[in-house]
Amino acid sequence: MKTTPLFERAARELAAVGRRFYSRGWVMGTSGNFSAVVSRKPLRLAITASSLPKGTLRPSDILQCDDSGRVIGRASKKPSAETLLHVEIVRRRSAGAVLHTHSVWSTMLSDVWASSPDAAVAIEGYEMLKGLAGVTSHEHRELVPIVENDQDMRRLAGRVGETLERHPSVHAFLLRRHGLYTWGETLADAERHVEILEFLFETIGRQGGPSWR
Repeated sequence: MKTTPLFERAARELAAVGRRFYSRGWVMGTSGNFSAVVSRKPLRLAITASSLPKGTLRPSDILQCDDSGRVIGRASKKPSAETLLHVEIVRRRSAGAVLHTHSVWSTMLSDVWASSPDAAVAIEGYEMLKGLAGVTSHEHRELVPIVENDQDMRRLAGRVGETLERHPSVHAFLLRRHGLYTWGETLADAERHVEILEFLFETIGRQGGPSWR
């Protein structure tokens, strides 16, 4: 497959994101996956290959996939097992990039808050909320829905789609005992959302002790 300058740039940027997130403790081991849109028609994603440590991620570890999650061209690596979730988010939100982290705080909160009435982490009153796209006041109330995890990716993608349809204004969701998914118009926007939400998750967790809810 002949790559395009847009794909090559996305590959470099996604690899750099992986190294930065690893240094923050948000994608330990082989966890996490990242994507960026390189074409809308037809839909093409630059996405991390499966089962790779993000602290040493290289541009050659980024693959190009179509809207069915299939690799374009020859590749010795497999795309992330969660590629269909990225495709679903891009379709539902017209996102330019999707980032998935596995931090300690997001994983813990996704379990503790799963039994809340909204099955979501509710965040309000924090100045940092203004870092989310379109949010202009600390009085904003952000819901981060919690989706039950599933090893059947097509079924899970359907569940994610239903969640995004029910919550059209959310900036992210959590997979239970799994981690954060967020997105943005650009890769820089998506990375900012990760930074904002990971800060808020840790703040909530540290403040609440045994009674986070």
